[in-house]
Amino acid sequence: METIMVYIHVPFCVKKCLYCDFLSAPADEKSQSLYVDALIREMERKYNKLKDRRVKTIFIGGGTPSSLSEENLSKLLSAVRDVLKPDCETEYTMECNPGTLSESKLKTAKKYGVNRLSIGLQSMDNDELKLLGRIHSAEEFEENYLLARECGFDNINIDLISSLPGQNKEAFMNSLRKAIAMSPEHISVYSLIVEEGTEFYDRYHDDVLKRDRGEKTLFLPDEDTEYETGVALREYLKSAGYNRYEISNYALDGRECTHNKGYWQRKDYLGLGLGAASFIDKTRYKNEVNIKEYIKINGDNVIDNLPLCDEPYFEKTELSAMEEMEETMFLGLRMTEGVNLLDFKEKFGVDMKNVYHSQTEELVMNGLAEIEDGCFRLTDRGFDLGNYAFGMFLFD
Repeated sequence: METIMVYIHVPFCVKKCLYCDFLSAPADEKSQSLYVDALIREMERKYNKLKDRRVKTIFIGGGTPSSLSEENLSKLLSAVRDVLKPDCETEYTMECNPGTLSESKLKTAKKYGVNRLSIGLQSMDNDELKLLGRIHSAEEFEENYLLARECGFDNINIDLISSLPGQNKEAFMNSLRKAIAMSPEHISVYSLIVEEGTEFYDRYHDDVLKRDRGEKTLFLPDEDTEYETGVALREYLKSAGYNRYEISNYALDGRECTHNKGYWQRKDYLGLGLGAASFIDKTRYKNEVNIKEYIKINGDNVIDNLPLCDEPYFEKTELSAMEEMEETMFLGLRMTEGVNLLDFKEKFGVDMKNVYHSQTEELVMNGLAEIEDGCFRLTDRGFDLGNYAFGMFLFD
């Protein structure tokens, strides 16, 4: 039986963080309720057209799903259970942030089948949390984490951000050690990206340009500090039993995130909610990004008998064979296992090394990649220069 992954977007948060460019914003309970109702209608309608596929993974992200009121959270999770019918083999993740969790919300999530939590910690330093505009303290994170354990969650991811303004290697490693002391099954470490349209962009964009030019920065860590921090975190996590399986993700044995691996392996997924993306049968779709329009599109009077491909989407892109090859390379190379040469040839009818001869030779010659056990993969140094390596596989 074919499978499908499902992503569900909850675009609400208590307060917009200063570095965040995600599709999210604060909202009152009534606005949340109208959105959840529309989301449920979209889920019912679209999954009905894919019900010959078993749901392999569910990921509720945002925004902050745990910022929903208890009533709206229960309404959403109840509908997910009834429509998508997750079973004991379904990896079912919900993102949550400290400061928005309670015992009753955690018990509701557990009741309706959520079996994995992803907690947005970002830092164990309270001054850094204030700098980021987070609503919680390190102490609140610890309380929420222990409460989740008490409620029976035995698969928890923690998110951290490195390369913060004013942060040196020792400061980041201190946060990392404190986070690992909590014994999570999985940890994601993302280097800060200063995105246009955020308050951080206004504050630190000049520093980004200086770092790109190799000049001395005023606030952000320089390239050498970034590199040294990356080496230190990899060595520490390896010694603590966490295996790196993707450029930013580490897990104990058997605790890799199946949902996220599916993205990098280009498995089919259905995205539900405001601005959510889908990838089904070699076609990419993106939902409406205006919340009023989204609710209107998924109103009570929507036409239910349209094929999935004719549903109203903000964007729809059918990929060419060349675009599929591009995605296979720059997504597959995010994983430490890399791209399987035999799988590439079976899928596209051509040898990967013939399509990307100069790129593979250059990366291997410079120690940024290797070919081993029938796979082309980046080395640790290649991951350090990931954007450069990925960009080599994009055709003009």
